[in-house]
Amino acid sequence: MHSFLDAKIMARTLRTALGERAIPLSHSDCLELVARQLGCANWNVLAAHIAAAMPDDAPLTLPQGWQAVRNHGHDKHYRLGLDPAHAGTALIACRHARHSGFVLPGDCFGVLMQSIIAAPYRGHRVRLTARLRTEDADASAIWMRVDKQPGSVLRFDNMLERKERGALRGTGAWTACEVVLDVPEDAGSIHFGFLLQRYGKAWARNFRLEVVSDAVAPTAGNGRHLPQPTNLDFAEAGQHIAS
Repeated sequence: MHSFLDAKIMARTLRTALGERAIPLSHSDCLELVARQLGCANWNVLAAHIAAAMPDDAPLTLPQGWQAVRNHGHDKHYRLGLDPAHAGTALIACRHARHSGFVLPGDCFGVLMQSIIAAPYRGHRVRLTARLRTEDADASAIWMRVDKQPGSVLRFDNMLERKERGALRGTGAWTACEVVLDVPEDAGSIHFGFLLQRYGKAWARNFRLEVVSDAVAPTAGNGRHLPQPTNLDFAEAGQHIAS
């Protein structure tokens, strides 16, 4: 017997059953129908009931095709997966409140990612786009990396080092983000996703990866190598390195 917490399962079952009867409906439409069946005005109302009934430390379901990065054991500090309160939305949430007394390591982060074969994109410039929303976040961003082989990075950008259109911090509404990289002919794989650094929450939706023309400027250079000599007069400071 299903409860209202199983609404998404009920919607998938309904969609399958209708499809077998040549009645095509989207997953969103089926969510709305299930919400009405359960006595709610719409899916948003039902989703709010589901979120209220779920404990803050309840495990989340990973989206199909996505994986959580095993960040030196730091993944235990985060809940990662589909947001039960919002269809089509992924969530990364730190398990520790900022002022709880628990001190996270400085390099602690949660990551949801996907890896694909680079072959269809070799020799092209590609753009990754998504929308992010944050709550009390130290930093959140989308990212993309092009590898020649495991451990050999050709291109990389995670928005964290940008001076313009960089990582999202604090609390903010849905924001469009993008990463644009070239995929060399010797590329073997492409990896992308979104991250939350240290405390807070971050939501992501509407990911898209597409080939773009050379008129679209890349957002980062050649992986670990600079595209040209830079800051030769030491006029501009970089990251602080603790001694």
